[in-house]
Amino acid sequence: MKNLATLSLLLLLVCLNSFAQSETSFTVVETDHYELIIPEKKQVGVLILFGGFPETSDVIKREFKVVKPAMEAGIAVVLMKLNRRLWLEESEKKQLSAIMNQMFIDNDLIQENVYLGGFSSGGNISLLLGNYLIESENNIQPEGVFIVDSPVDLLRMYENAQRNIERNFLPSSVQESEMIVGLLESAFGQPEDNIKRYEANSPYTSKTHNTDNLTHLRHVKLRLYTEPDTAWWKQNRQHEYEDMNAYFIEKMADDLTEAFGDNVKYIATENRGYRANGNRHPHSWSIVDVGELIHWMMEK
Repeated sequence: MKNLATLSLLLLLVCLNSFAQSETSFTVVETDHYELIIPEKKQVGVLILFGGFPETSDVIKREFKVVKPAMEAGIAVVLMKLNRRLWLEESEKKQLSAIMNQMFIDNDLIQENVYLGGFSSGGNISLLLGNYLIESENNIQPEGVFIVDSPVDLLRMYENAQRNIERNFLPSSVQESEMIVGLLESAFGQPEDNIKRYEANSPYTSKTHNTDNLTHLRHVKLRLYTEPDTAWWKQNRQHEYEDMNAYFIEKMADDLTEAFGDNVKYIATENRGYRANGNRHPHSWSIVDVGELIHWMMEK
């Protein structure tokens, strides 16, 4: 009996040791501006992520299971702590690029195979910042940018928020829409008198087919993820397809494909949107197939 117990203990220790060796080692560097996770194996790329409007770096890690597979592939992951932005002022673009450049220097990150991506409003930031980095001939030159169900059209976001307030279907949704209207009116005024200000700050303006803020992404690989679950949005928010981020992402994809060609890929998913707590929600990081995303980053 004693020999059996000893054998069981030895087997357990072997299993634990094998598991520990199979885990990919990494180093974490955290500052006020970012959380950087660096694989100990040879670096082959850098993935810079921006969360949605209220998201912290911890929320990104919880909702987007990319860190472990990225470490296994040799890709450093940067979780930017910038949030509560739907667009970027020029001063913010300059400041962000300076922070990122210093991060690359301080942590000896490779400057090849750099990708930006973001969820919801973070996707807007990824597009606008990626365009700025190339336009300004920054040391960091992204090879690809992806968005996850982002509100790319600020003008229509304002108009949809107004309709949602009038619809008055769900108190929390109405409260969010009131915040959006207040934020955009404070920054740009009412659209009927200030459409140029909306165009100047939005990744895309469908009403005028304006993509001027993305012109420098012409030779960058772009992925536009969304999950256009019309039944879910109708049941839970009383939204029609034309009220959804997916509608304007698809329109932007059409205009960018016409301008840029095959570098643009519109990816409409089905039944992938679930939050980390198991709740069904098509507006989620989880619509991205992480393994396929990493393959996209690695392919030439």
